[in-house]
Amino acid sequence: MQQAVFGRANALRRGEFRGSAGEYFGIWIVNILLTIITLGIYSAWAKVRRNRYFYGNSFVDGHSFDYHARGLQIFIGRAIVFGYIIAYNVLLTISPIAGGILTLLMFFLLPWIVMRSLRFNARVTSYRNIRFDFVGKTWAAFVAIIFGGLIAFFSLGILAPFASRWLYRYIFNNLRYGGRAFETDPKIGALYRVWLPAFLLMVVGAAVAGLLGVMAYYSVVEGADASTDPEMHLLLGIYGALVPALVLWGVAAIFYRIGVRNVVMNATRFDARHTLFSDLGRLRYFWIVISNLVVTVLTLSLMRPWAAVREHRYVIEHSGIVVDGELGEVVASMQNSGSAVTAEYLDLEGFDFGF
Repeated sequence: MQQAVFGRANALRRGEFRGSAGEYFGIWIVNILLTIITLGIYSAWAKVRRNRYFYGNSFVDGHSFDYHARGLQIFIGRAIVFGYIIAYNVLLTISPIAGGILTLLMFFLLPWIVMRSLRFNARVTSYRNIRFDFVGKTWAAFVAIIFGGLIAFFSLGILAPFASRWLYRYIFNNLRYGGRAFETDPKIGALYRVWLPAFLLMVVGAAVAGLLGVMAYYSVVEGADASTDPEMHLLLGIYGALVPALVLWGVAAIFYRIGVRNVVMNATRFDARHTLFSDLGRLRYFWIVISNLVVTVLTLSLMRPWAAVREHRYVIEHSGIVVDGELGEVVASMQNSGSAVTAEYLDLEGFDFGF
């Protein structure tokens, strides 16, 4: 079937997830217990165990990915961020000006932190014993993340597709696998087509919030007497207005994120020959997220491993790559050309800041 669609030379290799909720439950419960016992310190090592399980059970063309980070690297990155937050709160209490300076400093440090995190997470990931890498620079991250975010925010989301395009061009155009490049150039028209339903949901959410807010205000004004508490009335009205709006905005965010992922992945090429693939269904993914949340809450988080495996399996099985030729031959040509950096020889430099 795949060859009939893509031709014999261009076959779609879909992802496959071979893990199970039962297996992951054993890893998850140990991670939770050790994190509680160590007052959160073990969470860095827990992340390594979790990622190694999910990466190691994610297959493409019969081969899995591998995750090579060490817990200490993640712990150091988190300790740095935690120390910065403590320093910020202390200085903000002592001197609001000093706290403001730290806030401004974080604004300029954020692109560098994101760049380093992208590089770290790429370098600790391998497929068929060949590492990924990320070669992006800080200034480009500033343009893609800070400038793009400000453009999206001050345009009330209308220019969000441009910000998404800048961000994903920065990520994918600087991503390498075995020294060979990825490249993407998602079309603005395609991004706006997936943006429109999300934007309409945001408008509906804002309208609902405004309508409920007005109703709450007049109910307080007209019902104000000695037997009522106007402040409590107003507070309940505010929450009654915000909750439906936030729910609709959350749905809009999911729709937009999945739509952008499909557009960007399908516009991304590797080594100028092979095209990435994604066909996530926005409604289906939304149902998975919502039902996972409900099940997790009702079972007091005991079904969280099942929910995580279910979501990850859906994403992996609806992702892939359209290969020009055979994937094994592509990897072999990289190794023969000397461009591949194997898992044993790439230095695991840096820390994971959590971005």
